[in-house]
Amino acid sequence: MFYDRTVLDDGITVITESMDTVRSVALGIWFAVGSRDESRPEAGMSHFMEHMMFKGTPTRGAADISEAFDRLGAELNAFTSKEYTCYYARLLDQHTDSAIEILSDMVADSLLADDAIASEREVVLEEISRYEDSPDDQIHELFSGTLMPSHPLGLPVIGTKQTVSAFDHAAGAAFHQRHYRTGNVVVAAAGALDHDEIVRMVRERLTLPTGPRSERVHAVPTTEPALKVVRKDTEQAHICFGVAGLDARHKDRFTLAILDGVLGGGMASRLFQEIREKRGLAYAVYSYHAQYQDTGQFVIYAGTRPDNAAEVIRLIRGEVDRLCADGITSDELERVRESIKGQMVLGLESTRSRMTRLGKSQVTLGELLSLDEIVERIDAVTTEGVHELARRIFDGNHALAMIAPLDEHDVAHLV
Repeated sequence: MFYDRTVLDDGITVITESMDTVRSVALGIWFAVGSRDESRPEAGMSHFMEHMMFKGTPTRGAADISEAFDRLGAELNAFTSKEYTCYYARLLDQHTDSAIEILSDMVADSLLADDAIASEREVVLEEISRYEDSPDDQIHELFSGTLMPSHPLGLPVIGTKQTVSAFDHAAGAAFHQRHYRTGNVVVAAAGALDHDEIVRMVRERLTLPTGPRSERVHAVPTTEPALKVVRKDTEQAHICFGVAGLDARHKDRFTLAILDGVLGGGMASRLFQEIREKRGLAYAVYSYHAQYQDTGQFVIYAGTRPDNAAEVIRLIRGEVDRLCADGITSDELERVRESIKGQMVLGLESTRSRMTRLGKSQVTLGELLSLDEIVERIDAVTTEGVHELARRIFDGNHALAMIAPLDEHDVAHLV
């Protein structure tokens, strides 16, 4: 086994991977709470809590937290997704105990003071404004909401101006109490470390209310053929086209990775070659897949001038139809297979990548495979398997979302 794992008496999970060739440690405190765990009035609260954990505790102000990590020569950051929130640091191995103590203080004892909440609300509202001014980012959340309009996974991680404006101390404290408890916590670390020492540090430093993992509603979202166009005065039409995908533990997830790579996963992909290289209709065109505990999505993105939007959508649909009709070649399979393995190995050369893999797998109850096991699963993918999966997932209901100076009637016939 390439990792060590201990579940403390209070329910906190500690998982580590030792790396003998480094002198640093990547450390993350993960919580099994994200935007899918929010009610509609709470939309954005997980992300807002991420901000508030940096704003001070009874023993440290916000500046004290930043200065403490500066003195350690450490990197400190956090991120929120649809299914989890992570607070992490990268630092020299001799400072691990100090980092665990400060991170623990931040996430367990945040004051959530009224004045800090008031100022941070404004920060997040500015972040939302910035996001709304970036249609190439906004389009992806618009697509999720179009594909899964009645499912929590369709809600934006960042929330809305209306919901964020209503956040106060009482709402934040209630959310923190409900989700920041031991059963929801995974502490993941990778680098120059000793597992037993990390366990001891966590046991001594991280004190949270004891409680089981928060209940999460698991429901495969129902999808219907859907079109959503937000009319906006942009220089490009930002397009997302896709379907529901596979969940994070699905047996065909490695086959999906190959399909993704062939269709739109890089410069040699079919979409890139057809739309950008051959026709010059887009600068950015790619596909990606997102996988969650109970569902997923497969998405194709392109940015093009508005008068080319209908043609680009037709080309996307054409490449999808060709894949479903003819499958992929053995040469494409081999190329993408080796590309995925190479990117995976290169990615795992950093302590942060390894810590993230450990933490994400544990906090989402995912399958944690060794590098050899992953390679074995990738090598087992066949051209026939990719062809069958393509027909299966693209046989579902398609969704199209677009931000452009256009109206729905301009592209409705292409859905």
